[in-house]
Amino acid sequence: MFLSINFLLILTFFKKKSFYTIARYILFAVTLLSDSFLLLISNILFLLAYFNFTMQVWLCINISMVVLLYSMVTPVTLTAMTLERYVAICMPLRHAELCSQRIHVHCILIIHGLSSLPCLAVFFSFFASASLSLYKQHKICSLQMYILHRWQDHIWSTVQQIYFFIMVIIIVFCYVKIMKVAKMASGDNKKSTWKGLRTVILHGFQLLLCLIQLWTPFIENYVFEINLSLFINVRFFNYVLFYLTPKCLSPLIYGLRDDQFFHALKNCLW
Repeated sequence: MFLSINFLLILTFFKKKSFYTIARYILFAVTLLSDSFLLLISNILFLLAYFNFTMQVWLCINISMVVLLYSMVTPVTLTAMTLERYVAICMPLRHAELCSQRIHVHCILIIHGLSSLPCLAVFFSFFASASLSLYKQHKICSLQMYILHRWQDHIWSTVQQIYFFIMVIIIVFCYVKIMKVAKMASGDNKKSTWKGLRTVILHGFQLLLCLIQLWTPFIENYVFEINLSLFINVRFFNYVLFYLTPKCLSPLIYGLRDDQFFHALKNCLW
């Protein structure tokens, strides 16, 4: 269901050429493509793990690299979308300059570059510890299999905490600045500013769920050592609440709340 909704929104974006030049719609399309890919791959991996299906470790590594990369793309893109709203509302005269088409390409590359750093930290630490024979073994494909030593946990935790604090600081900064502008605005500007503020709040909530999702492997690791059946239930709960839910909020925030995109969506349907 969610994949079909995302596919419809992606189709709407590509059919409306005017969206190609607007920063917030380009970033929205990035999140849609990332979330759709993750929903498809994660559903497959979740079902394989649920039925205890194993695969060779080298194959799991290739899949996990892409999954881990795009699991970080969404929160980093949400942070970029919040910054875009900040520029649009607090620096309207510089918005066209800072959100030009040339900047769009650079922004997408920077988003993927920043998103790849946690992935590199996880897998470089794994490659440094794993024996060659491990790559030919058959295991259930999950992030837990890459934590071979306690120090790898510390590396992963440190990287996540750095990302968490940077993103929280950016969200709070943008919220405070937009709040100040909203209080001083009047008429149509006031309505537009408050709408932008609500969008930032929704991005903050969506980002919070995404960031909690980054911590779920540690909770699952702890539960796995206690009880296997409890681990399966906790993993399913985390998957639904912290993995699926944030990806379902993107269509709500822009697909339904944004008037321009909503009209384009209606034209696409009818």
